[in-house]
Amino acid sequence: MMDLSAAVRGRTQMTKLQLLAAALLTGIVLAGPATAQQNETLTDQAKIEQIVHDYLLAHPEVVVQAIETYQAQQDKQAAAKQVQTLADRREELIHAPDSPVLGNPTGDVTVVEFFDYRCPYCKSVAKSFIEMFEGDGNVRVVFKEFPILGAESEFAAKAALAAQKQGKYRALHLALMTFKGQLTVDDVRRLAGDVGIDVAQLERDMQSPDIAATINRDYSLAQELGIKGTPAFIVGNELIPGAISAEEMQKKIAAARKTQG
Repeated sequence: MMDLSAAVRGRTQMTKLQLLAAALLTGIVLAGPATAQQNETLTDQAKIEQIVHDYLLAHPEVVVQAIETYQAQQDKQAAAKQVQTLADRREELIHAPDSPVLGNPTGDVTVVEFFDYRCPYCKSVAKSFIEMFEGDGNVRVVFKEFPILGAESEFAAKAALAAQKQGKYRALHLALMTFKGQLTVDDVRRLAGDVGIDVAQLERDMQSPDIAATINRDYSLAQELGIKGTPAFIVGNELIPGAISAEEMQKKIAAARKTQG
């Protein structure tokens, strides 16, 4: 999965955990047996900090346990929020009128993909997935633009959405996904022309406020769902982060069919 914000999030998370550990240890010290006179003494900030420091060195396992408990609670809360968001935003996820749809428009299972045209992991599975979805004959695929890798990604996303107006979304999507190398703005223009798109009209359509609104909405959806990178798939009621094989995707689709049936 392509995720450029992992290092920043890691530093933020460690800061939170360090504060948690300090707060926990301070609580342990203050909650222990003490006389009124000792409690008054412990109000001295320097002495409290020294006690916390000494306790941490003597009992590091307490901090580890606290961090593990805290992380488990955070993960549980995030998972619950994700499930609720999937339910609350389901209509927008699978039936937004401006989201490109491939496969069978009335298929019995819907697969939603959040992706970036410059993401190597997205590109590695794109062609095999489309062939697998269309070969199934009863899968509906909804594409959500999530251009997180710079201006070129956003340009490509706008071009693909605008290509719908000329009936060329599938052709341009595949051309962009199968392109080898670092995709540039000039590459997007050239590939659009290669698949029979009127490039001048495409660029005019790309300026439509509706195109920007679609990308902004999909970006907001990704954030609400806790999607941090690309690709990310939603199959039935399950969110799957990262690239998976076509075989694994087929299993997910079969499981969704069984659940719905």
